[in-house]
Amino acid sequence: MIRRATENDIPRVLALLSQVLEVHARIRPDIFIPGTTKYGEEDLKAMFRDEKRPVYVAENENGNVSGYVMCQLREPPFTSTMVSGRTLFIDDLCVDETVRGQHIGEALFRFAADQARRMGCRDVILNVWEGNDAAKRFYEKMGMRPRETQMELLLTQTEMRFPSETEDRFS
Repeated sequence: MIRRATENDIPRVLALLSQVLEVHARIRPDIFIPGTTKYGEEDLKAMFRDEKRPVYVAENENGNVSGYVMCQLREPPFTSTMVSGRTLFIDDLCVDETVRGQHIGEALFRFAADQARRMGCRDVILNVWEGNDAAKRFYEKMGMRPRETQMELLLTQTEMRFPSETEDRFS
């Protein structure tokens, strides 16, 4: 069963948030701090009450939460050059590592997509960290395709080499 999250779900959602953070910390230890969570108890309380940030949980037959999907309803585009329309942004989706492979993630994703259709959204978007290949494969299986690519240049203490034309402009 998939339903809206309630304050009673906070301890379980926090535990699942911890699982997600640990995956990200393994992939990008330069960004993520192990042993932390993206949201705290007060953040979750506010999200669970916010109609524009619905959180849905998957509950098994024993009433235990086995996964969640955190959503954000986004309206007008961030620039006047973009077609307007509602978007459902999936902020986070997690299935407990002990029950993965039982199609709970698929059910949560499809539920979120159905909610997006019901709310009049034109699309569902999300971000996936580079290196999280299992998540990429899962979302591709759900029919998602890349929309844009965010790139980075890590600035460190070590000497960096740029193309010669760039070096010439800045020398």
